[in-house]
Amino acid sequence: MATEVVPPIRRSLVVPLSQADAFDLFVRRLADWWPLATISLGRLEAASCHIEPSIGGRVFERARDGTEALWGTVVAWDAPWRLAFTWHPGRAPASAQEVEVRFVEVLAAQTRVEVVHRGWERAGERAAPMRARHDEGWQAILARFEALSRGETAPPEPREPGGCGG
Repeated sequence: MATEVVPPIRRSLVVPLSQADAFDLFVRRLADWWPLATISLGRLEAASCHIEPSIGGRVFERARDGTEALWGTVVAWDAPWRLAFTWHPGRAPASAQEVEVRFVEVLAAQTRVEVVHRGWERAGERAAPMRARHDEGWQAILARFEALSRGETAPPEPREPGGCGG
């Protein structure tokens, strides 16, 4: 039986930051805007999340007790233009999707951030429902990123656990 192609999630937003600052906020300040209490493996025990800044670097969360859980691995690092990483929090790397984030300068202090989350076919029968959960998750995640980019307090975390884990 052939695996059905599941379309990628595509999200785009414009933030009032330079390309370098948008990249920096996304990568180096990930824990400032990522909704860890609802979109993580550890939920309320998750203390921070990180992207190691090089190809082969880890994308991971750290719990309050110091334990770490792998979310994925950096596969492209072209600062400040592009970042890509595998995505398999709580799952085997063989089932990973890929997240690509591009930072396109619109004006000197305005950048379009484009997120493409693809490779759902690797999840087999779970692909369509998993994609639907992640689509909702990215909406909440990027709303927090956008608010912080504007100097606002990030919106509250989603009430229900989102879909970026498992």
